[in-house]
Amino acid sequence: MTLFSIEHLRVAYPHRSHENTQWAVDDVSLSLQPGEKMGLVGESGCGKSTLGRAAMRLLPPSTQIEGQVTFQGKSVFDLTPLQMQKFRGEAVALIFQDPMTRLDPLMTIGNHCVETLKAHSPQLSAKAAKEKAIATLEKVNIPATRWNQYPHEFSGGMRQRVAIALALLLQPKLIVADEPTTSLDVTVSAQILQELTRLCAEENMALLLISHDLAMVAEYCDRIGVMYNGKMVEMDATESVFRHPKHEYTRSLLQAALHIQSVEETDWGEGGQGRQGGISFLSFPDSQSPITDSRSPILRVQDLKQHYTIEPSFVERIFKGQGQTIKAVDGINLELYPGEILGLVGESGCGKSTLSRTILQLVRPSAGKVEFLGKDITNLSRQEIRQQRRQMQMVFQDPHACLNPAMTVGQSIADPLLIHQLATPEEAKQQVLGMLEKVGLQPPEVFYQRYPSDLSGGQQQRVAIARALITHPKLLICDEPVSMLDASVQSQVLDLMLELKEEFDLTYLFITHDLWLARFLCDRIAVMNSGKIVEIGPTKEIFANPQHPYTQTLLAAAPLLARA
Repeated sequence: MTLFSIEHLRVAYPHRSHENTQWAVDDVSLSLQPGEKMGLVGESGCGKSTLGRAAMRLLPPSTQIEGQVTFQGKSVFDLTPLQMQKFRGEAVALIFQDPMTRLDPLMTIGNHCVETLKAHSPQLSAKAAKEKAIATLEKVNIPATRWNQYPHEFSGGMRQRVAIALALLLQPKLIVADEPTTSLDVTVSAQILQELTRLCAEENMALLLISHDLAMVAEYCDRIGVMYNGKMVEMDATESVFRHPKHEYTRSLLQAALHIQSVEETDWGEGGQGRQGGISFLSFPDSQSPITDSRSPILRVQDLKQHYTIEPSFVERIFKGQGQTIKAVDGINLELYPGEILGLVGESGCGKSTLSRTILQLVRPSAGKVEFLGKDITNLSRQEIRQQRRQMQMVFQDPHACLNPAMTVGQSIADPLLIHQLATPEEAKQQVLGMLEKVGLQPPEVFYQRYPSDLSGGQQQRVAIARALITHPKLLICDEPVSMLDASVQSQVLDLMLELKEEFDLTYLFITHDLWLARFLCDRIAVMNSGKIVEIGPTKEIFANPQHPYTQTLLAAAPLLARA
């Protein structure tokens, strides 16, 4: 018997009366058997997430929906509110792309887990609920010591792990995972997907994996559906899709993914000069260490530390005394030279994002100093820091963090120009329209008027990139800037970043957990683990001859499309 099926589903979001109906999902059908693992791939905005939410009746009431969704022979659209409550969680669990939409900022991680269990199993004792929750959290590498912490005290990747644990708590029959590992590093991503696929086999649980990561889908799914512009353009067994793609869009997706992973030895010229994506960039010669470079660094970080203390509860204070100290950044030394791209890789929770925020002085360091353009910025006043930030901008991992929901896309991108008095409103509008075109949001006049809520996750990220580049900074700190983008848009944005680097003489600190991305883009790579940099060197050397055991583990875990 078929576990789950979608038949001729069409979904349209509310639109102004004078506009024609635009179907976000247009006549899509698919079915899943118990224990089957299916991947759903396609570019951002193609309707993948809408499909998942429509199947779980999580879209606004004003949304126009046609077609049928059935689970174990029963229509999901005919369930009563009480039946829907049991259906969500016990029958089907959804892992959202953005974990902050799933987590209550006023509740601890422990309370999230206990509340979920008690809502579905009121007879469960508090002790039994806690034991079950801790065991599930440990499956996704979150230690019991983090039980009393709040979502804002976790990194993006660790919040995503909590969201995955919450989905697994009730042992559902189907998991709809919407980009579940977008913000996770390769090692944790591999562990979680192995855990999910193991549960599929053991519990006869089905998995619908919505993703833009083709290598990951190829490794873990039996079947693949390819979506484009709201329609299902191809569906077949994984091997068949990868070996003999029928649709032109599938072929372009595969080509784009291989473009990022296809840096061969022949791509490296004399002295480490690389050519990737058709663009030449600077890399340090093998014989020359960056430390001996004659130019002065644009950014120098010296013995930087960022320590946090977890306040103990009343009982812990009596028995243990002091709270636990988390050394998010623990004595980092780093130099970044003009015109280079330095990649910072490491697992979620290792301190990458904290380091970037400390460099920008969004959080003041516990110790150490940061020099930018030869000037110590750790002791500057707020006004002076504001002036410096025009020269160094950041693209955040989560676009929600930097886009005001009450401002249009045009207003958001123009805002930095107006704050720093770099253009008149009319000049700003023209610059914004040009930048929207450069980051692939076309037609720019349409996107200029839209609000962040009207955009897909990938489109929001492109707005965030445009906003960071609009002041033409000297240093751009990119915190997972393309982790939410599909392979085709990813390679477009990376090529764009390389073009802009040449055009505006930019320097990048590129934070990522995607090693193939780092190899494609970066001149040097610094590997971070538990708040420390354990290895740093030219990209070619790190990949050809990794010295540290942690680097070797990272490289071994990275899924490679060629293996598919």
